[in-house]
Amino acid sequence: MSYLMKGVKYCSPVNQMHKVTGTLFKAHILKNIFGTNEQFKISRTSSQLSSEKANSYNYVIVGAGSAGCVLANRLTEDPLSTVLLLEAGPKDTLLGSKRLMWKIHMPAALTYNLCDEKYNWHYHTTSQKHMDNRIMYWPRGRVWGGSSSLNAMVYIRGHAEDYNRWSKEGAIGWDYEHCLPYFKKAQTHELGPDQYRGGNGPLYVSRGKTNHPLHHAFLEATQQAGYPFTDDMNGYQQEGFGWMDMTVRQGQRWSTASAYLRPAISRPNLSVAEKTLVTKILFQGTKSIGVEYVKNGQRKKAFASKEVILSGGAINSPQLLMLSGIGNADDLKKLGIPVVCHLPGVGQNLQDHLEVYVQQKCTKPITLYNAQKPVNMVRIGLEWLWKFTGEGATAHLESGGFIRSEPGVPHPDIQFHFLPSQVIDHGRVASTMEAYQVHVGPMRSTSVGWLKLKSTDPNDHPIIEPNYMSTERDIWEFRQCVKLTREIFAQKAFEKFRGPEVQPGNHVQSDKEIDAFIRQKADSAYHPSCTCKMGQLSDSTAVVDPQTKVIGVENLRVVDASIMPSVVSGNLNAPTIMIAEKAADIIKGLPSLQEKNVPIYKPKTLETQR
Repeated sequence: MSYLMKGVKYCSPVNQMHKVTGTLFKAHILKNIFGTNEQFKISRTSSQLSSEKANSYNYVIVGAGSAGCVLANRLTEDPLSTVLLLEAGPKDTLLGSKRLMWKIHMPAALTYNLCDEKYNWHYHTTSQKHMDNRIMYWPRGRVWGGSSSLNAMVYIRGHAEDYNRWSKEGAIGWDYEHCLPYFKKAQTHELGPDQYRGGNGPLYVSRGKTNHPLHHAFLEATQQAGYPFTDDMNGYQQEGFGWMDMTVRQGQRWSTASAYLRPAISRPNLSVAEKTLVTKILFQGTKSIGVEYVKNGQRKKAFASKEVILSGGAINSPQLLMLSGIGNADDLKKLGIPVVCHLPGVGQNLQDHLEVYVQQKCTKPITLYNAQKPVNMVRIGLEWLWKFTGEGATAHLESGGFIRSEPGVPHPDIQFHFLPSQVIDHGRVASTMEAYQVHVGPMRSTSVGWLKLKSTDPNDHPIIEPNYMSTERDIWEFRQCVKLTREIFAQKAFEKFRGPEVQPGNHVQSDKEIDAFIRQKADSAYHPSCTCKMGQLSDSTAVVDPQTKVIGVENLRVVDASIMPSVVSGNLNAPTIMIAEKAADIIKGLPSLQEKNVPIYKPKTLETQR
């Protein structure tokens, strides 16, 4: 991390439809439409039509992120399906090299890209009235791989009951037995396949290799505090503590660009354009026919004979819908945007995870503090550049877990990530001492927000209002997060490492003092979601149906984290990839995979918290 460390084929969508067969293909279309030159003189109108045909695809996908890369790969498995993938950001390689883009591909360098705007939308929320009026920072990926090229590489699926809840909320066919097979389809786990893990998918998942004594101390302390050890929090038993799964392969970040896009890039039926900002969806009436985009300062169009698919994420997808006339009609009219479809749920139902760092000074020089000194950063970087090994080859979030906040909670609602280092302000400020910490926060917040357009300019970031900490339940849960973490850190396993508490600090003890600390220090865990929620046609707040089709229009889908009906209990990258895998089968017209009666752990009693 800067916990440690503060050449692919491309085809312009304008010039050709296929990378290899573009000219022949266009000639074939022209001949079929217009006949020979002797028989038919091409008019200005037909020339325009041929231009549209030449820049027409079966599918246009907006966003080469965690979902878009999956769709681009799966939809072009059929050689007769043509796909154009448009990404606002750049490639994730330089001259075809991952090493030259080490800030993305070295797992330990992750905070570099969380802290600048080169590969990052760099969003900010409104002033949060329940958080001491703080403006919160929201990094989101703007590069091949999207946020899977910026995230901490933690692979967490959420709990089975999250997906069963989705089904009850109107996302019929998205319960656990219909989602588990797509998690498995996506995955190759280094420990091999089983009833829960995949063994033949493009997304490589591994466990940490550092064997750090503080990770062992943390896991021992959690058991001393009375919590179970789980050998796979993505499998039978989420509840408890154990070793984290990570999207790291052979010491390199394994984003969806690496897992899905690069293996498909040479297919003649896939075209990819980067640094391309989609500004509007094009409609004939209520039928989506393509998109308008800007590349190199020029405004252009691309057409979709079958469907336009939005995979821009929980901020960009609703923003593009609203810019295109799909959203709350009153809001659109105020901005002078012609209304294509009144769909008031667009941008609503915004959900995220907040987390806070509880930090303890370490009495032994074994944390990552020394690794962040310049001479050691050079050594770590050179080892990684040479052979993709060493302290640069992990994100160091190698242990963690899930617990229930109180008796009566049916499945875990608090998540922990342990780190043998200190992080300050998203990593934008260097650590100051030998320390360790947990990132801890509630998983199913009852605070719900929204986002709206600031203007009709696609370059303007939307107004983001997460409405953090607006309910008493959220305030109480965060108190529990701090109290339960302190209890774990007080266990015997940490005795030989434990120095004074750094954050919140021993002066913070009462509920009122803890609440003030949370208002001052909690930050986004970078999991925005649910802004184009999936549901039934009878639900006035739903944006897409369970087939991922946008309600009220034709030939338009949304496939990304925005369509979650409610946020899952865990990190969002793995669920987003699952959503795209499942949606790809829906788009292809294939029956859903299903695995019935897969056992899931339930506590023996809900009368106790652990």
